[in-house]
Amino acid sequence: MLLQQNWVSPHWAWQSLGKSFLLFVFLMLQTADLEARRGHQFVWKTGHWGRCVGDCGSGGVRSRAIWCTHAEGWTTYHANCDQKDKPESQRRCFKVCDWHLELFEWEVSGWDRCGLIPFAGGEVGAGACVTAQHGLQRRSVRCLQKLNRTIVANEICEYFMPQPPAEQACLVPCPRDCVVSEFSGWSECGTGCAKSLQHRTRAVIAPPLYGGAPCPNLTESRACGAPACPLGEEEHTYSLRVGSWGECRLPHSRDVDLAGRTMPDFGLDSGERSASGLQGYKPHHRPGEVEIGYQTRQVRCIRSDGKNAALSLCLQDPVPLTFKSCVIAKDCETSEWSAWSACSRTCGWGDLAPGFRSRRRSVQSVAMGAGKQCPELEEKEVCSMGGKELLQPCPRFAWRTSEWKACQVSLLLDQQDPRHHKHVGLCGGGIQTREVYCVKITMELGMHRLKEVTRPVDGKLCLGPAPSASQLCNLPCPSECVVSAWSVWGPCLHENCQDHHGGRGFRMRQRQVIVDPVGTLAGCPHLIESIPCEDPVCYEWIISEGICVTDHGKCGPGNRILKAVCKNKKGEEVPHHLCSELPRPELVACEIPCATDCVISEWSLWSPCSHSCSSKNAEGSQSRSRSILALPAEGGKACPPDRALQEHRACNDHPCVHFFWETSPWSSCSEDPLVTALNATINWSGEATCGMGIQTRKVFCMKSSSGQVTPKRCPESVRPETVRPCLLLCKKDCIVTPFSEWTRCPTACQPGNATAVKQSRYRIIVQDAADGGQACPDTLYEERECEDIPVCPVYRWKTHRWSHCVLVPDSVRQGVLGHNEACGHGLQSRAVTCLSEQDNSADVGDCMRWAGAMPSLVQECLVPCKDDCTFTPWSKFTACSFDCESTRSRRRSLTGRSRKRDKCQNTEVYPQVETELCPCEVFTSQPHGNWSDCIVGGGTSEPQLGTRSHGDAKECGKGVRLRAIACYDKTGRLVEPSRCSSSGYIEESCTVPCPFDCKLSDWSSWSPCSSSCGPGVKVRSKWLKEKPYNGGRPCPKLDLKNQAQVYEAVPCDSECNQYSWAVEPWSPCKINSEQNSLHCGEGIQTRKVRCVSTAEDHGGETVPNALCNQAEIPDTVQKCSLYCPSECAVSDWGQWSKCPQVCDPNIMQTRTRQVLRSSVNTKPCPEDSQMKPCILNQNCFQYQYNLTGWSGCQLGANATCGHGERRRLLSCRRSDGATVSTQLCQRLRLEKPVQMSSRCVVGCAVDCQLSAWSAWSQCSHTCGAGGQMVRGRSVVLQAAGEGRPCPEQLTQHRSCPVKPCYSWLLGPWSPCRVQGGQCGDGLQVRNLTCVVHDASVSATSKPVENALCGELPSKESVLQLPCSVPCPGDCHLTEWSEWSSCELTCINGRSFETTGRQSRSRAFIVQSPENQESCSGQAMETRPCSGGKCYDYLWKTSPWRDNVRTVWCQRSDGINVTGISNRSNREIAAVAVTYKFCLHRLKREIHGQHFEAPREIGKGGCALRTKPAEVRHCSPPCRKPYSYCTQRGVCGCERGYTEIMRSNGFLDYCMKVPGLEDKKADVKTIAGKNKPVNSKMHDIFKGWSIQPFNPDGKLKMWVYGVSAGGFLIIVFLIFTSYLMCKNTMQHQSTPPQQKPLTLAYDGDIDM
Repeated sequence: MLLQQNWVSPHWAWQSLGKSFLLFVFLMLQTADLEARRGHQFVWKTGHWGRCVGDCGSGGVRSRAIWCTHAEGWTTYHANCDQKDKPESQRRCFKVCDWHLELFEWEVSGWDRCGLIPFAGGEVGAGACVTAQHGLQRRSVRCLQKLNRTIVANEICEYFMPQPPAEQACLVPCPRDCVVSEFSGWSECGTGCAKSLQHRTRAVIAPPLYGGAPCPNLTESRACGAPACPLGEEEHTYSLRVGSWGECRLPHSRDVDLAGRTMPDFGLDSGERSASGLQGYKPHHRPGEVEIGYQTRQVRCIRSDGKNAALSLCLQDPVPLTFKSCVIAKDCETSEWSAWSACSRTCGWGDLAPGFRSRRRSVQSVAMGAGKQCPELEEKEVCSMGGKELLQPCPRFAWRTSEWKACQVSLLLDQQDPRHHKHVGLCGGGIQTREVYCVKITMELGMHRLKEVTRPVDGKLCLGPAPSASQLCNLPCPSECVVSAWSVWGPCLHENCQDHHGGRGFRMRQRQVIVDPVGTLAGCPHLIESIPCEDPVCYEWIISEGICVTDHGKCGPGNRILKAVCKNKKGEEVPHHLCSELPRPELVACEIPCATDCVISEWSLWSPCSHSCSSKNAEGSQSRSRSILALPAEGGKACPPDRALQEHRACNDHPCVHFFWETSPWSSCSEDPLVTALNATINWSGEATCGMGIQTRKVFCMKSSSGQVTPKRCPESVRPETVRPCLLLCKKDCIVTPFSEWTRCPTACQPGNATAVKQSRYRIIVQDAADGGQACPDTLYEERECEDIPVCPVYRWKTHRWSHCVLVPDSVRQGVLGHNEACGHGLQSRAVTCLSEQDNSADVGDCMRWAGAMPSLVQECLVPCKDDCTFTPWSKFTACSFDCESTRSRRRSLTGRSRKRDKCQNTEVYPQVETELCPCEVFTSQPHGNWSDCIVGGGTSEPQLGTRSHGDAKECGKGVRLRAIACYDKTGRLVEPSRCSSSGYIEESCTVPCPFDCKLSDWSSWSPCSSSCGPGVKVRSKWLKEKPYNGGRPCPKLDLKNQAQVYEAVPCDSECNQYSWAVEPWSPCKINSEQNSLHCGEGIQTRKVRCVSTAEDHGGETVPNALCNQAEIPDTVQKCSLYCPSECAVSDWGQWSKCPQVCDPNIMQTRTRQVLRSSVNTKPCPEDSQMKPCILNQNCFQYQYNLTGWSGCQLGANATCGHGERRRLLSCRRSDGATVSTQLCQRLRLEKPVQMSSRCVVGCAVDCQLSAWSAWSQCSHTCGAGGQMVRGRSVVLQAAGEGRPCPEQLTQHRSCPVKPCYSWLLGPWSPCRVQGGQCGDGLQVRNLTCVVHDASVSATSKPVENALCGELPSKESVLQLPCSVPCPGDCHLTEWSEWSSCELTCINGRSFETTGRQSRSRAFIVQSPENQESCSGQAMETRPCSGGKCYDYLWKTSPWRDNVRTVWCQRSDGINVTGISNRSNREIAAVAVTYKFCLHRLKREIHGQHFEAPREIGKGGCALRTKPAEVRHCSPPCRKPYSYCTQRGVCGCERGYTEIMRSNGFLDYCMKVPGLEDKKADVKTIAGKNKPVNSKMHDIFKGWSIQPFNPDGKLKMWVYGVSAGGFLIIVFLIFTSYLMCKNTMQHQSTPPQQKPLTLAYDGDIDM
C-alpha cells in the first residue's frame, strides 16, 4: 500500500503541475498568437504623393498621407502598426519651373528592327502567313539634362511635353525562301576512256529573307558514261604546277649543308638547295637601310587525274625560275601616341554634337617589302562631357534689330524716278529701315538665367529667317487749319459787364475751328475780331407791345401798354435792377381808325443794311415802309403824304476797320527755373531726366488794314496766353553695340611668301541720338593685319646613291640547271633621309607630313650575263626647235663584246636610237557650257562687314555675259584654261533692258462744284506723258472716251443760301382810274426782285439772277385792294400757321387778318381767316438728312500714297426731293449722322527691293566640266500694290572654266597569270595610270605624267593579287554569276521597302570523282539596289501527254525559277513560309549508282497549295481488264470494248463488242454500236454523251425532269388513244419516247 501510495503522490503532483504547466503554455501561445494576429490585423496604408513644392530645382519636397488601418478597413492609432515598417511620408523631389524648359529634353533613340508579336500560345509567328505578319518595334525614351546629358526623372520632361511613344506597330513580310534559277546544261565529257565528271550549275536569283529557307546546292555532278580504260593504257596529260613564292629571307649558315643536293622529283622544294659559296655573300645593308634577301617556290608536275608525276615529264625550256631577289619584310614603326588634345567642345547645351579629342603619332621608319604598312597616324574619340564639373552652357544665338529709322518718303519716290528733285514737305507712304544683326545668348551657370551679349556675331549662327530690315511706313501729311465763316457782329459791349465803368466798348464777331492743323508750323488764323464802339451796353430792355386801347370809344387816339423785360446780350432774362440805368418806356401812342378815316398798314420790317460797315465813301442804311389800305370819307382823317409812308435810318455805322490779336508760333519746350524746382518734388513723367517745361510766344494787336497797333485797340479779355506748360522730351543718347569679335585669322599654317591677311570688326547703331543726347561715334568699322600666323615648316627628302645590284646568293642559284652564272635580275637599294629647312636631320614623319610621298628605296636592276647585249646609258634628248612638227631623239651604243655579236646588231630587238615628238606649246580652246546670265556691274566684290547696302547696285543696262572654255594641247589633252585665256572665259557684251514706268502729268486744279446747292462733284485730271515698257509700272485705268486722260472726282458741297432773292417793298396799289372814278377798289401793285450774294465779304451785292433758285423766285406783281370810303377795311393776310412735322390732311393751316375799320353801312366785312389742309409736298414738307456715299481716299497735296481720309457729305433733303439749306434740318433738330470722315489707306506701289549681289561662290567642281559658280541676292522688301514684282531669278549662274581633272585610273584585272607553269599559284595584275579628263560622263581619259596626279591612292594601290589556275582534278569555284535583276520585297503588289536587293553566286565545280566528298562550299553576295520591281511567281504547265505534263514555276518577267530546301514541314509551319515548294524526285547517276537528291518543297516563289498536278490519275484506279484512264479522269474501255456502267456512274466492266460489222448485234446501247475505231477519238466523242449520274453515283436533277415530262406525255398519249379507239388499248406497245432515256446513258444500266 505504501508503495502504491508513494507512487500515487508523484502521479498526482505530476497531474497538478502538468495541468498548470499546460495552462501556462497555452496562455503564452495565446499571447503570442494575439501578438502575431495583431501584427497581421493592422497594416500601414499610404496615399498618393502630392505635388512637388518648394524652391526650383532639386530642393523640392513632396508629401503623402500615412495611416494605420485594421484588416477590416477601419482606421486606428499609429501605435497599433509596426513602427519598423512605417513608410516614409516625405521625400525630396525636383521642382520643375517654367525656365527649366531650356535645361531638359526628351532623348529618343531610333526604332529597333520590327519583331514578331508572340501569339497566345507563346509561339512567335504561329499559323500560316499570307502576306505579312504583325510586329512591334521599340525605342528608348529618356528625360535628359541638357548640360551634362544625365538621366533624370521622366515627370520633369512631362511637365513641358508629353512623353513620346516607346512602341509602335509594324509589319514583317512573310518568310521568303531562297530563289534560284534553272540548271544550266551539262558540261561536256572528255573523249578519252578516263573517268571524268560532268556538271551543271545554277545561280541565286533572290536571297532568303525574313527567316526563309537557305539556298540549295548550286551544282550537280554526274559521272560521264565513258568506257573503262584497259589496264595500263590510261591516257594522261601533264601540267607544270607552280607554287607560291615563299617568305623573303636572308641566307644563313644552315644553307651550307644543303649544297650539292640534286633537284628533287615530285615537286620537292628546289629552293632549299644552296651551294657552298655562301661565305662570300655579305648582306648589303646598314641599320635603318633596306635589306635584300631571296625567296623560293615549289614546282610540281601534275597528271590529268590529279596525281603527282615525275618533274621531267613537265620540264620545258626555259626552266621556270624557282628563286628571286626580294626585300626583307620590315613593319612600319611609329612613335608612341602623343597626349590627348583638349576636348574640342568646352561647353554643352541641349542636343549639340559631342566634342572630340585627338592624338597623333609619327612614322619612325617606313614599311619595307611585305611588311605591315603604317597604321592611322591620328586618332579621334568622343570626349566625355559628363565630368565632375559642369561644362559652361554653350551660347545660343538670336536675331536682334535696331530701332526703325525715320520714315523716308524719298526712298519710295526714288524707286519711281531716281532723278526726281527733292521736294520739300514730302508726306504719305514711305519706307523705313533698320539694322538686323545676330547676338549670342549664354546661360549663367548656377544662376539658371539667360544673359545676352549684344556684341554682333556672324549671321550664319542665327537659325531661322532674319527679321525684316525694311517696312512700309506713313509720314502724316500736314493739313491746314479750316475755320468756319464769321458770325454777325455782336452788340457794343463792355469788356467786362461786372466792371463796366468807362464809355468805351467793343463789338465782336467770331469763328470756330472746323479742322485742326496737323504738321504745320503755322497754326490757325485768329478766331475773334473786334471793333471799338461808344456807349457800350451790357443789358437792355426788350419791349413787347400790347393792343391799342383808345382813350374814348371804339376808335380814335389811344395808347399801347408796353411790357419790358431786362435781358443780357445772350438773350437771357436777368433781374430788372441791371437795366435800372436805362429809360424804361411804359406807354406808346396809337390810333384806331374810325369809319371815315384813312387806313394805313403797319410798318414793314427794316430792310437789310446796305453796307456791312461804314466808311468815308459808303454808309450803311436801311428803310421800312407802310401803305394806304383805305381811303377816307368826307370828314374823316386824311391820309398822310407819300413821304410819310417811308422811313430811313443809318445802320452798321461802325467803321470798316477791325482789330484782332495775332500770335507768333510757340517756342520749343525749354526748362524754367521755377518748373525745375517743381520737378524736383514732383516726378512728372516717371524719369528723372524728363519733366515739365514751358513754351512762350508773342502777342500783337493787329489792325486789319495797317498792321500792328497799340494793344489798347484790342479787347484785353480775349488776349491769347503767352506762356503754357509742356512736357520736356527725354534726351536720347546714341546706343551702339560693342565691336564684334575680330574676324578669325587663319589657323592653318601659311606659306612664308603669302600676302598679309587682315582681320576686321564692326559695330551697329541700335538707337540714334535725339533731343540733345550723346552723338553717335564716327568709326563703325575697323581693320588690322593678323599677327602670329604660323608659317608652314619646310622639309625635303634627300636621296643617296643606289647600291650595287644584289642577286640571289650563289649557294641558291648554282644548284639550278642553267643558272650557274652570277647575272640576271636583282634589286638595288638606297638610303632616303629627311632634312629640315636648315638642312638639319629631321624625323621621317615630318617629311611624310610636309614633303609628300617618300621616294622609292628599292628598284629592280640587271646584271648582264655573258651572252647578254650591253649598252651605254641613254644620252640626253636633242634640243627641240620651235616648230611643233619637230622631233627629238636620244642614243645609246653597244659596249664590250656586245659590239661583235650579231644578235646585238639587230636594231629592231635592241634599238640604239629613240625618237619622239617634241612637246608642242600650241593650244586650242573650245567653248563649254551655256552662256551665263547677263551680268551687269560685275558684282564680284565682297561687301565689307559693317556696311549695309540695300541694293544700290545697277540692275539694268549694259553688261557682259560669259562662256567657259576648255583648253586643249595639240594631242587633245585637257590643260589649264589659263593657257588659252587669262580669265578662262569668252566674253560678249549684252544688255539688260531697263523697265520704264507709266508717266502721268501732275494733277490739274479742281473744277468748280457741279451743284450750287447741296452735294455735288468736283473733278481734276492727269494726262498721259509716257507709256510703260520693259515691265515698268502699268498705267492706271484710263478714261474710256479719252485714252490719254485720268480723272479723279470727289464730292463737294455748296451752301444752299449763298445766293438769295432780295425784294423791295410793294409799290402803292395802282387803281385803273379810267374805269373807276372813285380811285378805289381792285388794283395792282409791283415790286422789284433781285438776286444778291449772302457771302460775308460781298453781302448784299447783286449777282445774276441765274445763281438763285428759279423755283423760289418771289412774285413781282400781285393784286391789291384799296378800300373805298365807308367800306370795311381789313389788314393784309398774316403768315400761314405752320403745319406739324408729320403732315396730316386732317390738320388745317390757318391765316388771319384784322378789321382795321368798320363799314358805315351794313355791308359785311370780308372774311378774316382762311384754312387749308396740310397736304404733303404742297403746303407741308418733311425734311431729312441725306448722306452721300464715301468719297475715294484723299491724300495730302504732296503724298502719293499712305494714310488719307475719305469723306461723305450731309445735305438736307425735302420730301419732294429738293435739296434745301441744312439749316432747315438743324432747326428741326433731326438726328445728325456722327461719322462724316474716316481714315483710309492708299496702297503704296512699292517696287521689289533686293539686296546687293553676293560674291561669286566657289566652283561647285574643283575640276572638270559642269561646274557652276553662283551668286545670289535676297528680297529686302517685298513688292506691294502696282510696284514692280520681285524677279523670279534671285540667283545667277555661270559655268566655271574647265580645269583638267587628274586622277589615277585603275585598269581591269588581268587573267590569272602563272609564271613559268600551266597551273598553280599566280598573280593578277592591273595598271595604275595617271590620266587627265573633264569629269563628264562621256569623258575620254588621256594618260599624262604621274607627277600630275600626286600621291598614290592608298586603298587602290593594290596592283597585284594572288590567284590560282586550277590544275586537272582540282576543285574550284566558278566565276561570279551576273547580278540578278533588282527585286523589291512586296506585300500584295506594293513595295514594302524603298530599296531592293540583287544577288550573285559562285558554284563549286568538282572535276575528279575522288575529290567529290572533300570539295564543298558555294558563295553568295547580296547588295542593295534602286529602281527595283515587284515580281509574281506563277505555276506554268505544258499540255497533257499520256496523262503526264510538265509543271514549273515562272517569275512574272518570264524567268523560270526553282529551289531546293531541306527543312521539314514543321519548320516551315513555324516560320509561316508563304512560298512553299512542290515535291518531285531528282535522280542522278554517279559511277553507276543512284543517289536520292534532297526533296524539293517548292519551286522558287510559287505556293505549294496552288501547284497543278503533273500526273493525271483516275479515282478509283482503272484496274478492270481492258480499261484505261481517259483524259477526262474517268475509266474507259479499250478499242473493241464497250463500257458497262454501275448505277453510281463508275465503270463496272468492259464488254467485248461481238462483231462490229453485225448491225443486229444484241447490244442495249447505241454507244456500243457507234464505238469509234480510234480509241482516242472515242474518248473525245464520249465526252459528248449524256451522263445521267453525278460522280457520287446519284441521279442528276435533269433526269427526274425528263422522266416526269415523259410520264406526262405517256399519260397524254394513253388518254388520246383511249378516246380514239377504245378497242385497241390492250395492244399498246412500249412508247418510243423511252429511247432518249437510253441515249442518256453511257453503258448498260438496269432500269
